[in-house]
Amino acid sequence: MNPVVSTESSDAGLRLARPAGLRRLPMVLTVLIFALLLIVPVLAQVADKPYLLLQFSRILVFSLAAIGLNLALGYGGLISFGHAMYLGLGAYCVAVASHYGADSGVLHLLLVLGVTAVVAVPVGLIALRTTGIAFIMITLALAQMFYFLAVGLKQYGGDEGLPIHQLSRFGGLTGSHLALYLSLLACVAGSVWLMRRLVASRFGLILRACSLDVRRVRASGTTPLPYLLLAYVLSAQLCALAGFFLANLTAFASPAYMAWTASGELIIMVLLGGAGTLMGPVVGAAGFLLLEEGLKAFTDHWLIVMGPVIVLIVLFLRNGLWGILSPAPEDH
Repeated sequence: MNPVVSTESSDAGLRLARPAGLRRLPMVLTVLIFALLLIVPVLAQVADKPYLLLQFSRILVFSLAAIGLNLALGYGGLISFGHAMYLGLGAYCVAVASHYGADSGVLHLLLVLGVTAVVAVPVGLIALRTTGIAFIMITLALAQMFYFLAVGLKQYGGDEGLPIHQLSRFGGLTGSHLALYLSLLACVAGSVWLMRRLVASRFGLILRACSLDVRRVRASGTTPLPYLLLAYVLSAQLCALAGFFLANLTAFASPAYMAWTASGELIIMVLLGGAGTLMGPVVGAAGFLLLEEGLKAFTDHWLIVMGPVIVLIVLFLRNGLWGILSPAPEDH
């Protein structure tokens, strides 16, 4: 018997066994969260607090990056400690292109996706030859290599970063914070929908099986490498797309975007929200950034409080913050 097929049958049985209302709860909460995010620009306008729009734009940027990492980490079991590298690559593609006078938004997007694919495929092939702690260390080492490369490129600002004098040009939408926010929201919503389709497909089924036991997947006659590599590259592309938006949000590209600490924060966001859940990365990014902002307002030693809170949530809540909001298992 093919273990992948039996897993699919088991999932179908679990779905039929759940009450209809319980099955719909994650979907209802997802729609509610996106509806709340959609009215943020209205609230910012009414309250005359433009910073609110910028803050939630930042939350959406890191939500997009966390969704990408969740595909590799939450569903594929690939603990990558170097995904911030792709966030930085996306930002630098915009910054360097603008530095040379190329400000077309379409060109920037193609450049971001193309450069990321060229980097992610060989990095993935190298890293996926290992497992466990070796995989973590290789992704960390390669990411740090790109970090120090960015620091050493003095013509592009070096460790001081590179200001972007001309943002990605999309006609009359160029430079509009509202247009940027709505574009981010559409990308995050589209990414959640894409993850739902991917995870429910044969690709997602095999990917989840690989995270449990790669040897059994091989024994079933399926080669895991193409599936794991595709998951790694897709997750890198989403992180790079987040970097594209981050560059246009801050008008700046910095090597700090690629630092190992930034990769660690992305992992925390995924775990905090709930690894292997569709909306966990969005909730985790929002929870992490809002908690950070709230604690900074009260104390300069906010990390002393934030660290234990995150550890307790990750240890005692299997599905993180999303598990609190939606205790019902998700249908994939």
